Amino acid sequence: MNDDQGETGVDDAPRPEPDASNRESSKTPLHRLLHAQDGVLLFVREVLVSVSAVVALGLLLFAISGVWPPMVAVESGSMEPEMYRGDLVFITAPDRFTPGYAFEDTGIVTVDIGTEEGYTSFGGAGSVVVFDPPSRIGSPIIHRAHFHVEKGENWYDKANPDYINAENCEELRYCPAPHAGFITKGDANARYDQASNIAEPVRPEWIEGVARLRVPYLGYVRLELAGMLYPSPVAAESLADENRPASADPLGFGSTTRTVGVA
Repeated sequence: MNDDQGETGVDDAPRPEPDASNRESSKTPLHRLLHAQDGVLLFVREVLVSVSAVVALGLLLFAISGVWPPMVAVESGSMEPEMYRGDLVFITAPDRFTPGYAFEDTGIVTVDIGTEEGYTSFGGAGSVVVFDPPSRIGSPIIHRAHFHVEKGENWYDKANPDYINAENCEELRYCPAPHAGFITKGDANARYDQASNIAEPVRPEWIEGVARLRVPYLGYVRLELAGMLYPSPVAAESLADENRPASADPLGFGSTTRTVGVA
């Protein structure tokens, strides 16, 4: 009888459930978020994954390019046929991936140097640069650097006569050069930026990046978003104006992309 009572005592003792701890962990917010199959938690999880992927991609591109944002969306057509409106262009800091014969320590290969050295970029000699003159209202410009001038230099004589509309230096607003800098031009434009009053000679510190790679069409989303939120003064100009500069949308906040115009 004592044995029967002992066995009964053992049988009646409470036993821990083997999966009790698992059920407890399944109640945590993190577990529910990670294993949600529908509803708000699924939406939140997908948003977090997407944002994390964008951040990771942005950090990788920044590590490669050395500039932020590392991509620009082209606004207009002054660099056609090498760049079109809606193209996405990857840029790097001027001192990244630059050849040793770049102009002094700027990292910029001008058209005259590129022609001599055989350096080409986007279908032509010399570097295509993104620059933002402090006097400009609107997006930065993406044009090709043709040659460098020194302060006070009469650059009329070294300019290609096909790209100026003047008979002498005095007829050009920025000649003699008010300061040292680069003479630039959109490939599709008839004249230098400095002969069209688009920009003064471009100081090296105004250059935000050098164009390296173009991806067609991917910049359209960025352009449309920029147009809805912050209409660009450049975008409001007539598309028929052949000298409208390529501009960059100033919406770079937290994004890997902004827009640049081409005149």
